[in-house]
Amino acid sequence: MNLDELDAYGFTLTEPLLTPAQCAEIAGLYDEAGRFRSTVDMERHRFGRGQYRYFRHPFPLPVAELREALYPRLLPIARDWAARLGRPAPWPDDLGAWLELCHEAGQTRPTPILLRYREGDWNALHRDLYGDLVFPLQVVIGLDRPGEDYTGGEFMMVEQRPRAQSRGTATLLPQGRGLVFTTRDRPVRSSRGWSAAPVRHGVSVVRSGLRHTLGLVFHDAA
Repeated sequence: MNLDELDAYGFTLTEPLLTPAQCAEIAGLYDEAGRFRSTVDMERHRFGRGQYRYFRHPFPLPVAELREALYPRLLPIARDWAARLGRPAPWPDDLGAWLELCHEAGQTRPTPILLRYREGDWNALHRDLYGDLVFPLQVVIGLDRPGEDYTGGEFMMVEQRPRAQSRGTATLLPQGRGLVFTTRDRPVRSSRGWSAAPVRHGVSVVRSGLRHTLGLVFHDAA
C-alpha cells in the first residue's frame, strides 16, 4: 500500500490480498442466496445497472479475516486524516469494539458486499455512508481478470476540489488486489490549512464479460 499515493489522490492499490483460487471461491458464492441478508437491483433503485448482495453473519472466512486484518492497517491513516481536518477520531484499536459502537448507535446490519456486473452494467457515483458513524476508508477487491474475464468496468472516483473543477480518475482492479479509497472525503491543503475534499465513487460501463468485486466497509448500516 503506497501511503504517499493515498495521501495525494485518496486511493491506492494494495499488494495481492487473495489468490486466484480464493477469488473464484468468493465470486462463486454469489449464487448461494442463503449467505446474504439482502440483494439490491441497481436499476430498480436508479443506482446504475447490475446487482449486489450484502453478506449475512457468519461471513465466509476470507471475508472475515480480511476485514479484521485491514482495519488496524487503515486505522492510523484514519486518525491522521481526522487530526488534519480537526475532527474527532472515535475509532477504537479493535474492529469489534468499533462495530459495538455502531450497533449502540442503531447501525446493526453488516456491510461486506459482493457485486456482480454483466455486459452493459455500471454503478452510479455514490458514497457508502450508511449512518452517522463512518470509518473514512474502505477497500474493494477485484475477483476477476480485467481484459480477460471482462472489459470496461473501471473503478471511478470523482473528487470535488476546493474552488476548482472536479477531478476524475479511473482504475482497473487487478485480480486479488484491493483498492483502498476514501469513504466520504479526504484532507487536501488549502490556503487556510487543510480542507475536506468530497469524493464519490462508481464503476464505468462493463463492455463485455462478467465482473465480480468484494467490498469491505468498516462500519455497519442502520
